[in-house]
Amino acid sequence: MSSTTGTRGESVTPANPAVDTVADTTDVTALLERGRALSAPVLRAAVDRLAPPMDTVAAYHFGWIDADGRPSDGDGGKAVRPALALLSAEAAGAPAEAGIPGAVAVELVHNFSLLHDDLMDGDEQRRHRDTVWKVHGPAQAILVGDALFALAYDLLLELGTVEAGRAARRLTTASRKLIDGQAQDISYEHRERVTVEECLEMEGNKTGALLACAVSIGAVLGGADDRTADTLEAYGYHLGLAFQAVDDLLGIWGDPESTGKQTWSDLRQRKKSLPVVAALAAGGEASERLGELLAADAKSNDFDSFSEEEFAARAALIEEAGGREWTAQEARRQHAVAIEALHAVDMPHRVREQLTELADFVVVRKR
Repeated sequence: MSSTTGTRGESVTPANPAVDTVADTTDVTALLERGRALSAPVLRAAVDRLAPPMDTVAAYHFGWIDADGRPSDGDGGKAVRPALALLSAEAAGAPAEAGIPGAVAVELVHNFSLLHDDLMDGDEQRRHRDTVWKVHGPAQAILVGDALFALAYDLLLELGTVEAGRAARRLTTASRKLIDGQAQDISYEHRERVTVEECLEMEGNKTGALLACAVSIGAVLGGADDRTADTLEAYGYHLGLAFQAVDDLLGIWGDPESTGKQTWSDLRQRKKSLPVVAALAAGGEASERLGELLAADAKSNDFDSFSEEEFAARAALIEEAGGREWTAQEARRQHAVAIEALHAVDMPHRVREQLTELADFVVVRKR
């Protein structure tokens, strides 16, 4: 898999040889817009149930209002998870609308994790705006995250059906893995070395588990049996690993105008992301030099004052050691495994094509 060259703030668009052509962006945009349009009213109604000022803080996080409380059309995210939940309902032969409670529940848990992650990671920007903890303070970021997490289960369990109970159980499992993944991510920042296998396990928990849940929860609500739901989960899990591999590339080489984050974002946070871990495991002069620099960084008292050139030098070493190319190839491999999983599910041809197009979009996306 090829990627753009250079190390200074470039967008990363890994090619996708797993398919002959890149997914039609218009078709994918329509899928994402459908997911957003069908889930948004239910999501807003759920947030309105929060006690003040949590309702307002949550509305700011979702981009519905600005920091002064005025209506806003801020970026609310790509809506990949809602789109997958609606498609999974259709994969089970149910209407897309059957997946709406699952789509919203997954989106609530996802945003719970974003609120807490931003605070734990010290991220000051998300979706081109100041993060909640930066605007409203750490306490509100924690409380609103907790509230969104509880709302997710309220939304499912108040349906009162057997399918809703099964869906809630899958969401619980995914949430526990997501939290495990965040704990692993934090612990790895303080370790000198992390293996590629450990990194993939962490990313499977932190990203793969919730995407896997998104692409099975709609099917469960639509009446699918566990075998069908489990197979769809396999697609979502490997799609999540592909998604995170691309995110890891963007976390180092992404264009801030597209990502909404600082240049060298993951390097600033000392994250042991896939490009870093793969580069350290590669061996050779660049790998050894990188290891020496990162070991010194871990002991540095003035890391926060590093210049752009110092971060660029580390990014260049990661690329020279092969970490960038290895991660791009891993995104392609995980994409192929995800697509293969779809073959084991009997579903309408149109739905299979749309799930494939969404997977292609995840791997070639620029942000």
